[in-house]
Amino acid sequence: MRIEHLRQRLADLGAKPVHIQRVLRAWTHALPLDAGPTRRGPMLPQAILDALPALTEELAGLAQVRSEHPGEDGSARLLVQLADKQTVESVLLPRDGLCVSSQVGCAVGCRFCMTGRDGLLRQVGSAEIVAQVVLARARRHVKKVVFMGMGEPAHNLDNVLEAIQLLGTEGGIGHKNLVFSTVGDPRVFERLPEGPVKPALALSLHTTRADLRADLLPKAPPLTPDEIVELGEAYARATGYPIQYQWTLIDGLNDTPEELDGIVRLLAGKYAIMNMIPYNAVPDLPYRRPDWDKAADIARQLHRRGILTKLRNSAGQDVDGGCGQLRARVIAGETPVRMVRKPAA
Repeated sequence: MRIEHLRQRLADLGAKPVHIQRVLRAWTHALPLDAGPTRRGPMLPQAILDALPALTEELAGLAQVRSEHPGEDGSARLLVQLADKQTVESVLLPRDGLCVSSQVGCAVGCRFCMTGRDGLLRQVGSAEIVAQVVLARARRHVKKVVFMGMGEPAHNLDNVLEAIQLLGTEGGIGHKNLVFSTVGDPRVFERLPEGPVKPALALSLHTTRADLRADLLPKAPPLTPDEIVELGEAYARATGYPIQYQWTLIDGLNDTPEELDGIVRLLAGKYAIMNMIPYNAVPDLPYRRPDWDKAADIARQLHRRGILTKLRNSAGQDVDGGCGQLRARVIAGETPVRMVRKPAA
């Protein structure tokens, strides 16, 4: 189901725009669909009231929690089952955030990522994306939604933008707290500025070398790191939100002095934040996570050279590692396990 289909169904039952707005607002806040005092809006038409029980059941079936895995940091990974029994992952983040998935699988094929190993299975509909937010809000307060889960949002642009528009209006989420993450598809820079809700933008960079990026992200659009930063800077200046550059820190690959020099060259003077996330190891892949002390030193070096850098741990890192691993383990019939992180020396 797409949100536009839900709007049309309500309209076909005689709902006026104000009625549709009321139902969608209630749904996105995980409230009964007829919630809201009547003094704040007209009574729902009888035909709508009669249809609400079946509609409530249908919306609840869009996304259901198959399993929940709390982490030590206050986060929780959710394995979410969709109506056709396919599964995606959502992550309840510390400080009232939520990471949602936009595809079942992914076609980009990043060599270090679990999600893309089996390719793209299907798109996640806009209503299914919002349903992940509804599930989270039934558990805790959510004021920020990041599209950084399974899938490449730019490859499901219509559904993702439709979900963003609803969450940024009836969902009550601040526009800069809706974060669209992409490997850097040119269509993103064309489409995102067009809507009334303009989300913040996160660009997956991972390296400043064009040849290495082409190898690590084999099916990403053929944009060089310089071109990506140029497009990102234009969007940042137009919206007033800094670009969040994502950098998965891989030991011995993109944590070298040459890469640090490249980051300074690309981002000096830019309206940008560098988010560095040490790699989550994936079984059967050769990439490794650097020591935390090394990662922290890299962040300090970039700070001293004028690049605002945040070193982050992937939320729920002690529960099934990176995104896609929880789903993969369940499909393989394995029991998800909690990984024990060694205390810092």
